[in-house]
Amino acid sequence: MADIDVKIAQWKLVEVGRVVLIRRGPYTGKLAVIVEIIDHKRVLVDGPSTEENKTVPRHVLPLAHATLTHFVIPKLPRAAGTGPVKKLWEQNEIDGKWAKTSFAQKTESTTRRKNLNDFERFKVLRLKKQARFEVQKTHAKIRAAAPKA
Repeated sequence: MADIDVKIAQWKLVEVGRVVLIRRGPYTGKLAVIVEIIDHKRVLVDGPSTEENKTVPRHVLPLAHATLTHFVIPKLPRAAGTGPVKKLWEQNEIDGKWAKTSFAQKTESTTRRKNLNDFERFKVLRLKKQARFEVQKTHAKIRAAAPKA
């Protein structure tokens, strides 16, 4: 038989040091790192973010309430305290890397859109209308310049 080399996706592994996005509960939308694996359904997480409003205290989190990210804090010892976790979090610049992801940018723009007042929504509508008009004008010029068949 032929030798088959099967490679698993490494970023989908639940491991100590894996950064997760919390999807449910009081810390929804915040990042935390897996500090210890309790069992096949629960992990101990700690989120020492550099931004004050994004910190997550150490607690047990069901894996059903977490989304694994691509980010891993390497060499994080099992059951490390909040101090070493915070130090490695800042060293690996997790907050900066997360802010650059498309998921974080999309989430931030949707929350900004949700928090607009009536007049700001009106301004967005007018700007979209102006942009659409400019695109249509340019498209009309291109069509007029094209040779007729």
